[in-house]
Amino acid sequence: MTDKDQQRPVVEPNPEGDPPDLTRHALAQRIRQQEILSELGVLSLQHTSFEELLDKTGQLVAEGLQADYSKVMQYLPDEKRLLVRAGVGWPPGIVGRASVGSDLASPAGFALRTGKPVISNHLENEERFRTPELLVQHGVRRAMNVILQGDGTPFGVLEVDSRSEGEFVPHDLAFLQGAANILGMAIERQRHERSLKSALERQRLLLSELNHRVKNSLSIVSSMLSLQANANEDENLKLHLRQASSRVATVARAHERLYQTTDIENLDVGAYIKDVCGDLPATDGTTISVEAPVGITLSMDRAISIALIVVELVTNAMKHAYSGETGIVWVALVKKGDALVLSVTDEGCGVPGDFAPQKSKGLGMRIVLALATQLNAELTVKLRNKGTAFELRVPLNHLS
Repeated sequence: MTDKDQQRPVVEPNPEGDPPDLTRHALAQRIRQQEILSELGVLSLQHTSFEELLDKTGQLVAEGLQADYSKVMQYLPDEKRLLVRAGVGWPPGIVGRASVGSDLASPAGFALRTGKPVISNHLENEERFRTPELLVQHGVRRAMNVILQGDGTPFGVLEVDSRSEGEFVPHDLAFLQGAANILGMAIERQRHERSLKSALERQRLLLSELNHRVKNSLSIVSSMLSLQANANEDENLKLHLRQASSRVATVARAHERLYQTTDIENLDVGAYIKDVCGDLPATDGTTISVEAPVGITLSMDRAISIALIVVELVTNAMKHAYSGETGIVWVALVKKGDALVLSVTDEGCGVPGDFAPQKSKGLGMRIVLALATQLNAELTVKLRNKGTAFELRVPLNHLS
């Protein structure tokens, strides 16, 4: 191809476009083309899969131009080729395998590298470009190529091919370029979405790893406190060390659950409470029964606050309610109307009749009250004929 050939106009047909006396058939075709562009616009805004979007574009542009073939070609920089990614009319073995050159001597390559559309209405007489072997083999007599350009690197080229006589005109080119523009923007949007998804996935993995490391570190602290408690002869200090160990272990359990699930912000509070109660150190003669449905999710900080309240109330009941005799501490979590209700119940000796949590000087009860305030929850104590029930009512509008 000579320099003079390259300077020749790329668009071959009559610049005046269609004759003024459009036939009814031609007018119907123009209307259909506008409908197709609208349809493609809607598809591009929907969550249409990438492959489906390419296939649908190929199908619709072939219909709009009454062409035998269409193809969406993706540029492969390393191979300097244009791969047929999708298309209509081609026999098996073409889509996904066949490719054409991307140099300036190729019609598709010219459109890709210059951004200028190419119409070749008489391929048998084409002197500006070489006719790709793929078109020769399938008897293609005329073709159009336009670039698929997004905000970044061009994706490739959109092409339609026809074996029939006749000519593609500027109106056809405008339709094809419009379809290519819509597809190009959709491709670029999906590129951004994939990039964002990749970044979010990496962030999720990093947070999961962080939760895993935090859990390990807290578990070490909890174990150290337990070892120190076992090595101490002061029963009162031993008790406080074990309680501190349980509190640290409760927070560690939260981070363990976070790195084991895809949800890095919320916890299934029912399952979490079951884990926490299972971790509490055994007390002679006392067992824990937990009834908590799966599927009630809370933000991490709220779930931890509720679990810590459970630890304090259960530990208190195991320590004081049965005085070393056989007994059960019941833990229940339910939804009631507009609230989440947690109860810790025993059938032990009970608390004094004038007991008030707000007046308690014990560290455990002060922790419970502070956490209940953070949750905007109401804590009540119910004296029973046998034992005591602590009930925590957390408004649903404060749930995650």
